[in-house]
Amino acid sequence: MQSVKKYDLVVIGSGPAGEKAAVKAAYFGYKVALIEKEHKFGGAGVQTGTLPSKTLKETALYLSGIYQKGVFGVDKEIGRATGVHDFLYRKNVVTNHMNKIVKYNLEKHGVDLYEGFASFIDKHHLKISGDLEQTIESKYTLIATGSYPYHPEYIPFDHKRVLDSDSILSITKFPKSICVLGAGVIGCEYATIFGAMGVKTYIVNDRDKILGFLDSKISEGLVDQMKKNDIKILFNNSVIDFELPDDDDKPLRLGLKSGETLNVDMFLFAAGRSGQIKGLNCEGIGVKTGNRETVVVNEKFQTNIPNIFAVGDVIGFPALASTSMEQGRIAVTHMFNTADLESLADIFPYGIYTVPEVSMVGITEEQAIETKIDYGVGYSYYRDTARGMIMGDTDSGYLKLIFEKKTKIVLGVHIIGHFATELIHYGMQLVREQKTLDHLIATVFNYPTLHDLYKYASYDGLGNIAGKKVKKAGELI
Repeated sequence: MQSVKKYDLVVIGSGPAGEKAAVKAAYFGYKVALIEKEHKFGGAGVQTGTLPSKTLKETALYLSGIYQKGVFGVDKEIGRATGVHDFLYRKNVVTNHMNKIVKYNLEKHGVDLYEGFASFIDKHHLKISGDLEQTIESKYTLIATGSYPYHPEYIPFDHKRVLDSDSILSITKFPKSICVLGAGVIGCEYATIFGAMGVKTYIVNDRDKILGFLDSKISEGLVDQMKKNDIKILFNNSVIDFELPDDDDKPLRLGLKSGETLNVDMFLFAAGRSGQIKGLNCEGIGVKTGNRETVVVNEKFQTNIPNIFAVGDVIGFPALASTSMEQGRIAVTHMFNTADLESLADIFPYGIYTVPEVSMVGITEEQAIETKIDYGVGYSYYRDTARGMIMGDTDSGYLKLIFEKKTKIVLGVHIIGHFATELIHYGMQLVREQKTLDHLIATVFNYPTLHDLYKYASYDGLGNIAGKKVKKAGELI
């Protein structure tokens, strides 16, 4: 009888959360195995979610030249018709490379890799179903299986023209028009990507705003930019009827709650994801689960079974690659008492890779009002900075600071525009370290850079306190 291999930790899933947890435990000298059901490593973060969509955004910006039009006197023209191969080329390069990077990182740290589908036999034993069925034993197990696109029964997915956020990455032809159902992060990102490529794009949303967690001014600013890029948003609406023709050359007919009908080439459902726990046998061993097939955990990312932990998308909000990595590392801390990282930072940034990008950290203006903070705001616009003018951002980009009036401490930073997801990290430090407007004004940045946005938003905020409105960067200097 073949002996059962024993491990200190078995990780299920090689996405951002699983990879970082496995590597950390191995780094501290523990015997670690990782089980991945796919042929490629990296999970949704590398293969179907985070990196692919962000790469497609950069591809759309390059192929369309949307930010360069009129800036340098000559508009960029593509020498031949752009096809779906051009659109997906860089995405494929990035995902294939990162698959190798993730696998190399795991192997370099001595993590044993198993390819197959994992399921619990009991709280210490896992069955791996693959080319060779086998059983392994674990002192601790980490569920890091991620999520998959939610599929409502009324939507006739065929993954050719009626797509989800996974199958959109495998399209074989470029649509002339597309309807995106859902105005969350995924829906808005893909809508603006296709809009930048000149595809007639519709967003159908069952609410009266997009991305409700954003500061309302930023959300409204993104809607304005979508409209400028000819993206039509149908608020307080939903798709209630589908007519799929047999002929792929004929349009899909989508009946809306409002009574309107949309005729489009493609449809993308982007209104939610579910935890990837099917087949794990969580219910069989008593692991508590929640809505949308999520795993319920405590502040240590521990389930109701003490030696089983769960992290990443499978536990639900915030379901970000950045936070998932840290959750994996924190779970390992509590398993093995490594005493290095015990809790997730309570202040972290959100990045939305739309066109233009949006990013935020700290509180929104609505939260300041709700909590009765005596607050002030300061704005600065890309177009009023030297770097913004060089880049050609004439109207869309700006930074908004929210601060406490009495102390002038920065409470929130909100950015829409070029490199917003990069610029926000300085803002995160301001909020975490409770820096003031005076600190910002005294800071010297390289010139010309977009970090001047922080300085001039501070001047604007001080001007608002003093009753002097700053219309352009530097007017109070």
